[in-house]
Amino acid sequence: MIYRWLLVVLSIAATAAYAFAPNARGWSTAPETARILFFHVPPAMLCSLFYLWAAIQGGVHLVKRSPESDHKSSAAVEIGTLLCALATVTGSMFAYIQWGRFWDWDPRQLDIFLQLMVYAAYFALRSSFTDPQRRAVIGAAYAIFAFVTVPFLIWIMPRLVALSKFSQHAQANNVVIGNQLDATYRIYLYSTAFVVLLVACWAYELRTRQLDLEQQTGDPIANRVSDSHPAVSNSGVVRPIRLRSDRSEADS
Repeated sequence: MIYRWLLVVLSIAATAAYAFAPNARGWSTAPETARILFFHVPPAMLCSLFYLWAAIQGGVHLVKRSPESDHKSSAAVEIGTLLCALATVTGSMFAYIQWGRFWDWDPRQLDIFLQLMVYAAYFALRSSFTDPQRRAVIGAAYAIFAFVTVPFLIWIMPRLVALSKFSQHAQANNVVIGNQLDATYRIYLYSTAFVVLLVACWAYELRTRQLDLEQQTGDPIANRVSDSHPAVSNSGVVRPIRLRSDRSEADS
């Protein structure tokens, strides 16, 4: 209960900070709207943490084969991808305000788009298996593989010298990590990042609990496939069926 009230209070504080934050000074072409930075940078940074946790829990599942670790890994991928998508949307809004267009295939925009595609394949891969155990093992292995791309696409590639000169994000990166933000903006940015982290952790906890309940009451994917295709059992094995022609039935 205390956790929920703390989350509500901090969310209100973050909203108030966004509403009353002063205009940016010196680094923004649209100072009055630069505060969208508070809701763009935190998701972009925090999605990496959830992808890392998904890979760790995926490794735990490959060793222990426990459903709980699979649920934690899957939920972490879901929350991480949601944060990554939020960073993409807010980044497009920020780009339109600052540079005049929502999307121009800037290297930074291309990197985060590729990151979303990598983890979109995770969901497609998991949904293609009806056997819960096999789905969990394949998902765990892919979560580990997918995280290998995260440091490169999110942290390394956008800062390569060969690409930074073609990117309009070069100046934006220097603003955040190069001490170009004044003390007030840094306080707002870090406070909002903490609130986003709390909300993401709360959503992760709820999603993990939901997956645990679904596992106790029956696998939802296998049940949907079994209901729509009677020849498929809950274990994902195709049962033999008997085919009879209408003519044979009439003769009998």
